[in-house]
Amino acid sequence: MKNKNHPMNELFDKLISKSSLKQTIYKNTLECFQNFKEQTSLLIDTYNKYSSQMSHMIPIEFTERGSFAFELTFGGDVLIFMMHTNVFLFPRHDVINNTSYVKEDPERAYCGMIHIYNFLADSFKYKRMDDVGYLIGRIFVNKEKHYFLQGKQEIGRHYNNFHTSILDQDAIKNIIELAILYTIGFDLLIPSFDEVKEVSAYTFQEALENMRRLPTGKRLGFRFNADQVSEWLNDE
Repeated sequence: MKNKNHPMNELFDKLISKSSLKQTIYKNTLECFQNFKEQTSLLIDTYNKYSSQMSHMIPIEFTERGSFAFELTFGGDVLIFMMHTNVFLFPRHDVINNTSYVKEDPERAYCGMIHIYNFLADSFKYKRMDDVGYLIGRIFVNKEKHYFLQGKQEIGRHYNNFHTSILDQDAIKNIIELAILYTIGFDLLIPSFDEVKEVSAYTFQEALENMRRLPTGKRLGFRFNADQVSEWLNDE
């Protein structure tokens, strides 16, 4: 017979409870990520029907990169959707923890994550491994499939009601469309003269041979660490 007062039982209960919570969140996030794949494929089908009547068609391509990543290529850009396989907790002093939704149940602050990165298509085409990409948004999914979208203003401002937002198919479709719209307006800017006035002989020689080694990015010199977010919801 189970002894509720045994100290080891309390330990086991906590182990089971926390593990079950994380498994639920992982399954929710994976299911949502699969829906991102499905909605992306549907969007491409719709686009192909629309563009088939035009004389000049810009291709949109879907490429699966394993169970936890896929690419959406259009024009000169690539959007990479990537699911992290771990579950995270918002830091103690994060604004999320001050919401009534999380205060009512602190377990709601545990989330899975889906990242959205933007790269230049030529970076992969010409194997320019020094090119930089940008994290334009990341989606947090909790045990109730409520979600919060953190990113640039054009994306994040649309979805910041953690207590009411459910990551259903309509929400996923809208997020994909917003990511594409943001990327279309995120243009490749000419770097300042001083930023590119120096180049190593090795890099230049390699560039002469294959014209693909000079590093390029939409904002050359800016590297985004996904674990150190520098742009919150209201940043431009």
